[in-house]
Amino acid sequence: MSQPNETQSKETQLRDTQLKKPFYITTAIDYANGVPHIGHVFEKILTDAIARYHRLAGYEVYFQTGTDEHGEKIAKAAAKAGQTPQSFVDDLSLSAFKGLWNRLEIGYDDFLRTTETRHKKYVQDVLSRVHASGDIYYAEYEGLYSVGAERYVTEKELVNGIYPGDSAPPELRKEANYFFRMEKYQAWLLEYLQQNPEFIQPGGYRNEVLEMLREPIGDLSISRPKSRVPWGIELPWDSDHVTYVWFDALLNYLSGPASKGKGELFQYAWHVIGKDILKPHAIFWPTMLKAAGLPLYKKLVVHAHIMAEDGRKMGKSLGNAIDPVELLSEYGPDAVRYTLLRETNLGADSPYGEGILVSRLNADLANDLGNLLSRTLSMVQKYRAGVLPASGPQGEREQGIEAAARALPARVLELARGLKVNMALEAAMEFVRDLNRYIAESKPWELAKDEATSGQLDTVLYTAVEGLRVSSVLLEAAIPSKAKELRSQLGLGGQTYRLEAAWGLTPAGTVVQQGTVLFPKPEPKGEMTDAPAPKVKPAKAVQPEASAPSAPDATPAPKPEIEEISIDDFARIDLRIGLVIAAEAVEKADKLLKLTVKLGDEERIVVSGIRKWFAPEDLIGRRVVVVANLKPVKLRGILSHGMILAAEDEHGHLDVIGPRLELPGGTKVR
Repeated sequence: MSQPNETQSKETQLRDTQLKKPFYITTAIDYANGVPHIGHVFEKILTDAIARYHRLAGYEVYFQTGTDEHGEKIAKAAAKAGQTPQSFVDDLSLSAFKGLWNRLEIGYDDFLRTTETRHKKYVQDVLSRVHASGDIYYAEYEGLYSVGAERYVTEKELVNGIYPGDSAPPELRKEANYFFRMEKYQAWLLEYLQQNPEFIQPGGYRNEVLEMLREPIGDLSISRPKSRVPWGIELPWDSDHVTYVWFDALLNYLSGPASKGKGELFQYAWHVIGKDILKPHAIFWPTMLKAAGLPLYKKLVVHAHIMAEDGRKMGKSLGNAIDPVELLSEYGPDAVRYTLLRETNLGADSPYGEGILVSRLNADLANDLGNLLSRTLSMVQKYRAGVLPASGPQGEREQGIEAAARALPARVLELARGLKVNMALEAAMEFVRDLNRYIAESKPWELAKDEATSGQLDTVLYTAVEGLRVSSVLLEAAIPSKAKELRSQLGLGGQTYRLEAAWGLTPAGTVVQQGTVLFPKPEPKGEMTDAPAPKVKPAKAVQPEASAPSAPDATPAPKPEIEEISIDDFARIDLRIGLVIAAEAVEKADKLLKLTVKLGDEERIVVSGIRKWFAPEDLIGRRVVVVANLKPVKLRGILSHGMILAAEDEHGHLDVIGPRLELPGGTKVR
């Protein structure tokens, strides 16, 4: 790791001192009843990237993941496979999950399995504590039981008679179990969430939980009869019952660090989970902690789902499921990591697939970053025999690049901590693109022809190399292997660097080591095109009759042709209110505007063909309706994620559609 040097500002050193504090982050532990899917992969990559940003910035990071290995579903799956439950989860946990995370370079500090002794002991200790306090009681209960969710559900939670995510209706069950007095803590939790708006992020999920808490939540069944479900952790006071999966699994976030003497970390914990398990983590978990007299975690980070490239839910029956193992084998860990992080956001389901991966890989990693490295190293070898010269005097352009290099680390960390990893990567890639522009503007091939501009050439070469070093650090959380390989080709070997406001850390005299192409370019797949942006143009309305009545035998005006769709088709269209916070004209495109639109906690780039009717400044601050789940499309080199709705009158005048009320960005249009 690089040491502070004379180029560091006092402000940077002060910030470094302040950052010397713990940062604990976890993923949800994966249920070991099947192989990982792309959703599992996204969550681990996202969490790993956030952990890496913090490590690079100087935080003392502890990152935990693992597998959830008890419960009725696992017992049934093991029996179907002809294995014992333990051998069944051993295979999945160690090979399918842990093996894949290692290939993806998920840099966890602990991989906890709920079948480990250290976890079982901790669960029984907490259960004993809550039982002794009187918050656990024995009762008989009859209700609808979801085998998929492994909990009792209410009629209100069912959709067409089935709990979301299940393949069959819930079963009517009647049995005696132990219950946790969860409802006792409902008012406390509601007040806590109201007073701590940052506790659940993005904020839309917090609102969902607040709605849940405004109705009775009931008490929570925390055991199953051992005679029916023998695979689990025995209750310490009743060996005829095993612990219900949520009261078992959720405690992994504490049992892991506690088993290593790091229990104090929990107060700093960020839990990263999928939106499908929001209720257990946002309601079951805090109330359990309160009852046990344990501190609350810092933040619950909730992510949406990864959808197929066509915007539909993935499924084997639909033929659009992604095999993450095949994707990894074809494109490597860094390409999968970068493209998933760059193409997704937390607040809305995001389309992803091989076509999207290839397009982003080619545009950002191969064209922008890979070509910058290749051309820079080639010039150092050609003009300076592979030895990096010392920089000559900086001009205004070089000073601007250095200023950006110093400012970007704080900006990137701020975006990552704000859960906008896609925007953090875009900020880094814009710096890379600016370095490419700088080389094109500086024309080092022309400078090399004249001895009088030799010093200026040295400055250009040094700026490009040092800019690449900075870029490698800004991108390292997403492409850890390739960032190291990039620095190796710069002649920096295994050197690591902090995410800090620094410039000039590549020593003059460094011998560059140009190697293989950083990101080989695969053939484009999918339908990412430069086609014009579509716009909504309804059929023209039939005008009112003139003052003179029509003749009795006049032919009726033709009705506009309207293609009918079903309510299910319409339900697939996700319309949201968006607030335009920035707008600019797209270069060399007379019709296009590039809009930055805020949808709740998320910001998107949307390219719209409305420049003829609107100046960019006319749209800033305006609320518009956005088709939020439209498949992304590349327009003039800009990836547009959504579409602005507009309408056109009979004279060809166009206006964007928007609400009269000042509705918040992200509001769903129904």
